[in-house]
Amino acid sequence: MMKSFLTAGLMVAAFSPLCLAEEVKLETDNQKVSYLIGRNIAESMKADGLELDFDILFTGMKEAAAGTESKIAEADAQAVMMKFQGEMQAKAQAQAAEQQKEAEAAAQVNIEAGKKFLAENKKREEVTETESGLQYEVLTAAEGDKPAATDTVKVHYHGTLLDGTVFDSSVDRGTPIDFPLNGVIKGWTEGVQLMPVGSKYKFYIPSDLAYGNRGSGPKIGPGETLVFEVELLEIAK
Repeated sequence: MMKSFLTAGLMVAAFSPLCLAEEVKLETDNQKVSYLIGRNIAESMKADGLELDFDILFTGMKEAAAGTESKIAEADAQAVMMKFQGEMQAKAQAQAAEQQKEAEAAAQVNIEAGKKFLAENKKREEVTETESGLQYEVLTAAEGDKPAATDTVKVHYHGTLLDGTVFDSSVDRGTPIDFPLNGVIKGWTEGVQLMPVGSKYKFYIPSDLAYGNRGSGPKIGPGETLVFEVELLEIAK
């Protein structure tokens, strides 16, 4: 970590506390690059929760770039940085533990909401529930072949959360997608095997057949029950 800080210092050694007090000129490419590198370093430090003395930071940068002797002996520097790294690691672990706790709490809320929804949904005459807990209804029937788990299929789909939030949709993109049926979430692998080519089904997928407590991307939270409308267009053997 110490080496990376020194490298960053060499890259932006032209900065000094005086620069901050004056109007910065961004006329040449070198000036613009220097400014952007400075911002990137500061933003990275902020994201990592670093609270440093910028006056002293710039002094260290300038001295390192000039090749002057460090004001802190190498042995002392290693001890200081080891302590600093330990503190940062402990902070990161505490943050990770807190985030995990929050994710577990959110997952439990979403799981309970999903269970409640599915319990009511399966009462509808048009909905069928499989042994795994997957629910589906046939929107458009067909008499075509059905895929096996090892097949690659071409489908159009529209995926939403229980509140109607769209998280992914080939329909909205206007382009169907091909994928191996054994390379997707369990609910898809099971459900699409029930579909004849040319049919369109609506699947209600509990979290344990979807992405579980880990969620997926920015829109699918932990423990989410997912709803997909799927049209099976083709089986590619």
